[in-house]
Amino acid sequence: MEITHTKRKKNLRNKIIRDVFFVIVSVGIIGVALLTGWIATLNLPDFNNFENRDISNSTKIYDRTGKIVLYNIHDNVRRTEIPFEEISPYIRQATISIEDAHFYEHNGFRPTSFVRAMLANLQSGGFSQGGSTIDQQVIKNALLTRDKTITRKLKEIILSLKLDAQVPKDTILQMYLNESPYGGTLYGVEEASASFFNKHAKDVTLPEAAYLAALPQAPTYYSPYGKHRDMLDKRKNLVLQRMQELGYITELEKVAAQNEVVNFDTDVSNSGKALHFVMYIREYLEEKYGADAVQNSGLKVITTIDYPLQKQLEDIVKEGALLNEKKFKAENAALIAIDPRSGQILSMVGSRDFFDKEIDGQYNITTALRQPGSSFKPIVYAAAFRSGYTPETILFDVPTQFSTRCDAYGNPKAGASKDSCYMPDNYDGLFRGPIALRDALAQSLNVPAVKLLYLTGLSNVVKLAQEMGLSTINDPSRYGLSLVLGGGEITLLELTNAYGVFANNGIYSKPQGIIEVRDNSGDLLEKFSPVQTEVLSETVTSLVSSVLSDNTAKIPAYGSNSPLFFGDRPVASKTGTTNDYRDVWVIGYTPSVVVGMWGGNNDNTPIDKKVAGLVLAPIWHKALAAAVATSSIEYFPEPVPNTSVKPILRGEYCAGDGIHEILRYVIKDNPDGEYPLNPENDSQYDLWETGLQNWLAKHSLPCNNIPVSNPIISTTTSSQ
Repeated sequence: MEITHTKRKKNLRNKIIRDVFFVIVSVGIIGVALLTGWIATLNLPDFNNFENRDISNSTKIYDRTGKIVLYNIHDNVRRTEIPFEEISPYIRQATISIEDAHFYEHNGFRPTSFVRAMLANLQSGGFSQGGSTIDQQVIKNALLTRDKTITRKLKEIILSLKLDAQVPKDTILQMYLNESPYGGTLYGVEEASASFFNKHAKDVTLPEAAYLAALPQAPTYYSPYGKHRDMLDKRKNLVLQRMQELGYITELEKVAAQNEVVNFDTDVSNSGKALHFVMYIREYLEEKYGADAVQNSGLKVITTIDYPLQKQLEDIVKEGALLNEKKFKAENAALIAIDPRSGQILSMVGSRDFFDKEIDGQYNITTALRQPGSSFKPIVYAAAFRSGYTPETILFDVPTQFSTRCDAYGNPKAGASKDSCYMPDNYDGLFRGPIALRDALAQSLNVPAVKLLYLTGLSNVVKLAQEMGLSTINDPSRYGLSLVLGGGEITLLELTNAYGVFANNGIYSKPQGIIEVRDNSGDLLEKFSPVQTEVLSETVTSLVSSVLSDNTAKIPAYGSNSPLFFGDRPVASKTGTTNDYRDVWVIGYTPSVVVGMWGGNNDNTPIDKKVAGLVLAPIWHKALAAAVATSSIEYFPEPVPNTSVKPILRGEYCAGDGIHEILRYVIKDNPDGEYPLNPENDSQYDLWETGLQNWLAKHSLPCNNIPVSNPIISTTTSSQ
């Protein structure tokens, strides 16, 4: 009986166990089924082509070496993807040590870490512990929201398992290091390394790598520029401790790295370099590729900027402009340097200081329209030389009325007003009498220049200006004879580049700022190719360069110690000052570089009444000297001998019938051709002749056929 009772108890116990087991299994099956069904209803992100998904990358603008980053263009995210092998082993090891020590062992999810984090969160009543593997963090950063919910966490785990099954571990780590936040707009170790240490991610040291690994957990809190730098140092030391425990480094290496002082780049603004030029390039890129592509697709742009030279010239411009503000009330200056053989922009300084709000420093004067004053004259002289006039051609620098609506004495004719008269002065108020074109241009005399524009033809000058790249000088009907004195508006960039035609023996090169552009995969999108056109013959440009580099001819206007002179080095140059003293210019060149400068005030207020040779030439001299500092002395081609038949084109102004203006001896369009049959029919003939004969009546002029400089008559000041 006792045995039977025992059996019954045992059978009952077994039945209970079976029933409980059945219930547990049933509940488990139902639970799994319900969980599976719930998972099936989850809206999981698309995992296809995960490795090839588009992520935002910064466009980088470099100097001409491709090594110095001038600027990062980004839409709230500064990031540069790099391959696994370009990430320092120190960074990889440090990151694994602090973020996921078993990264290469698990399958994307570690239940023990997850449970440990959940228990910690239950105790704290929040989500302070993540327990996420690197795989999970990649998924969280790339595909999911930042919400801290059970649903999102479950999605994260499922996708992490899929990621680990489909993608190699090294690639997952590469993704993490390319996408992790490092503070502000910085994402990825390449951008962080460049910003903090001014180096590539492959070149960082062990302690630098430890700092980088310490940041992503809380980049704002641990910012090296914030108030918790001491906490960042502690976390860096923890990273090194973990690296030593995992066998990545030795005890000695750990101690040395913990004690090493690491300096973070103090330029926390990361505002960029050569910013006027950068914005000029950005405008071009956005016009060609679209703003979204420029901000997010990670273009690599190699520009033409010579950054060491750029930095020198920025300093020269700033120092000179600050001095000019005190001396001449000219608070701003701008500069362009161009290689005339290619059109490549070597330097662009748009103001004395990009960040100076008081002078509107971000406004790029190099691309702004300003009146050039007499710096436009070489264009007119080049057109004249192309037409057959010579540097020895004699014009008379005497008071001359040019408006046919007024008489030779400046009195308006019937129906005309006084304003319609036009009788220009020279910069110093003096007149020289007979003068060769060489001396007239070298000394920047106005009356001969206006006469030469008339002789050459306004339409011919405008046509040449267009051919030389002066896009705003495009309609002869908009201008009068004052064009030669700077009556049109031109940009410093275009006028400086136009002088490059003289430097490059008549070949125009379109100004360009880009050497190459590549996409984020390294594929070439565009490559520099010179855009060139023959505009003038070398015969003509050699004459222009000969005159503009003739220091002896310049002495009467600039003195013997002018900053326009460079000793044994031939340098051609021209100044310009507007009549209202709002703009001063100096542009000069050697065969290999053209440097143009502007000075004045952005608000168009006039400077003190001083000419460009005094205000701007000293700064320009320093700039051009810096540009040619490493170059050997170069020489311009020698001009061909003057073989003109007519005496007036050879420098002789006396003829058998007395002394007369050039209109008596030449047909404007063909000066070395036939003599005009009825020169008095020219609308300017009587005006010029009357002015000359009035001058001769007051001055004794020997008929020795030698061009003279004879400053006699004084009036008012004009432009130089």
